[in-house]
Parts: sequence; structure tokens; C-alpha cells
Amino acid sequence: MTWKSPFIAFLALTVAAPAMALPPPEDQPEEVARTEIITEARSPIDNKPLNAAEYAALQAQLQEGQPVNLRDQVSPQVRRTIGLLRLRRFIKTVFPFIPIR
Repeated sequence: MTWKSPFIAFLALTVAAPAMALPPPEDQPEEVARTEIITEARSPIDNKPLNAAEYAALQAQLQEGQPVNLRDQVSPQVRRTIGLLRLRRFIKTVFPFIPIR
């Protein structure tokens, strides 16, 4: 009876599927994804589709530190809402006991 327990454990370990931790074969390896050339991209500012030349120009502009005019892209209502939220945060910081919702 004592020889059955190790034999059954050995049998269970060898019969189990050995490749359960491997990714599915249709997954692209990370090494291939890193060398892939990006021909289509999206703007990090407004998420509009860009071609490779426009994306490279935008990245160069952002890295050089040239200001990108975001005020023209935000509507006045959103700008006002952001201003009110900043005012609310300031009031709650200075006067935390005032119940502002």
C-alpha cells in the first residue's frame, strides 16, 4: 500500500499538461512588438489620428518644450468648470469646516 501513494503522485505530475503557463501561439512576442514600425498613431493631446510624419513633428515639438496651444482646444464651459473646481479646492483647503459639495 505504501508504494501506491508516490506512484500515483508521480503519475499525476507527469500526466498534467506541462504547457499551461505558456501564452497562446497567436500572441505576438514582445521582442517583435518592440521592433514594429508604427505607421499610425494618435495625438497625446487630443487623441486625433496622425500619420508618422505628423506624430514625429508633434513629439519633437513636445520634447523641445514649445508650448502647445491647448486653450484653443478647450471649450469655455470646460475652462469655467475647471476654474470653479480649483476655487472649490482652494476654499476647502483654507476653510475645511465649511460644507461645500
